[in-house]
Amino acid sequence: MKIRNSLKSAKMRDKNCRVVRRKGRVYVINKQNPRFKARQG
Repeated sequence: MKIRNSLKSAKMRDKNCRVVRRKGRVYVINKQNPRFKARQG
C-alpha cells in the first residue's frame, strides 16, 4: 500500500477505485485490482 500526499491521482488510475474514510484516514481501495491501494493521513 502506498502512502501518498494526493489520493486524487491514485483514484484516477482505475475506474474501480473508491475513496473511503476509516478512523480518520483516507484510503483508496479497489476490489478488482488490489494493486491500487493507497492511504493518506
